[in-house]
Amino acid sequence: MPHAAATAAAALPRASLLVISAPLRDSLAAAPYEPPAGASASVKSLLASLLPSPSPPQPQLQEPAGKESGDLLLFCAAVLAASPEYPALHWVPASLVGAAAAAVNELAAAGGWGSVGDMVVAVAPEVVPPLKAVVKDSCVDADSDEIGAVKPPKEHAAVAAHQFRWLVSQVQGMVSFVHIAKNVKATELSLYEDAILDACCQNIPADDELWYQVIEVSVMLLTFTQRSNPRSPWYDRMLSEMLGHLERQPLNKERRVAWLTLIGPVFDAMGLFLLAHFRRLFSLFFQWMHTDDNKTVLLTLKQIHAIIKLTWIRKSPYTLRLVDELVLLYKESATRSNREIMRDHILEILVLLQNCKGHQFEEAWKKHELDPDLTMLLSTFNKLCIKNSSP
Repeated sequence: MPHAAATAAAALPRASLLVISAPLRDSLAAAPYEPPAGASASVKSLLASLLPSPSPPQPQLQEPAGKESGDLLLFCAAVLAASPEYPALHWVPASLVGAAAAAVNELAAAGGWGSVGDMVVAVAPEVVPPLKAVVKDSCVDADSDEIGAVKPPKEHAAVAAHQFRWLVSQVQGMVSFVHIAKNVKATELSLYEDAILDACCQNIPADDELWYQVIEVSVMLLTFTQRSNPRSPWYDRMLSEMLGHLERQPLNKERRVAWLTLIGPVFDAMGLFLLAHFRRLFSLFFQWMHTDDNKTVLLTLKQIHAIIKLTWIRKSPYTLRLVDELVLLYKESATRSNREIMRDHILEILVLLQNCKGHQFEEAWKKHELDPDLTMLLSTFNKLCIKNSSP
């Protein structure tokens, strides 16, 4: 089981840690526990090893500064992540969960942090690497495994995954986990991924000031762990969670701009599977195309172009309306300062739709061909179509 040399918590007196951990020790000792059949380690013993020993440590066995504080936080993280759905921790009683919830608040107060979230951010660089290490050591790597190498019990990796899930779920700590997706191999996260992605989904309704970081982390970890499997249910769940939140706040500029800026890799990974989300996507796009915010409009047009290119739609109930909305936006852009850039994007989408050779596009386009306000659009569009069709 990994221990954390949490130098960020080194200032916590050992006496305070013993006071904070006393109710945890009593509640853990009283908790009924029977290792499941086939278990190679006792999770209860594993948790007990994270609590500071009541006996003073011997000088020759002196622990690194802050180690006991970090271990105590990891104990609480495991307990607070417990759920009947998780076999490794389903036995954790409500009394222990309550004691752990009180303990993390006491730890934060004793360390001078403003909140539990602030504490998680401060110690994450020190408590996360040990969690990474236990998962890495538990993974099967055919390229690097040494014959006869001793691996940690699977129970260690399971508990580490739940600890990580709780740390991520503290919202403020989301910022601290960006580096994980950038620096950890996918194979090393294989045992974590469900817990990590579940935590990301739960944090999507974050405060405005954290929305960008939450979406950044969620997109990064989702595509990092599931990139080779567009059929993964995690893509549907994550995108549905995001769309549901955006549907509840479609006029929130900061949230929509952040999402439109960051969501591209998810679209790229899903490809044709985006078709299942067309209704919700285009419902939002049609609203955002006509906002007063130029950045939102341009980002929306960019993502519409990307989706059409990825799905190469031929028949869709949204083609007719999309053409109408693009034409309307072209007219509206006359009063915008960046109208030339906006109109270039509109033309690119129209040409792409025309290249799909769908009858729906032809039908939708015919009703605009005689519009006197679209002379320039029609002329430019026809020239582009001729140019693209030339050998």
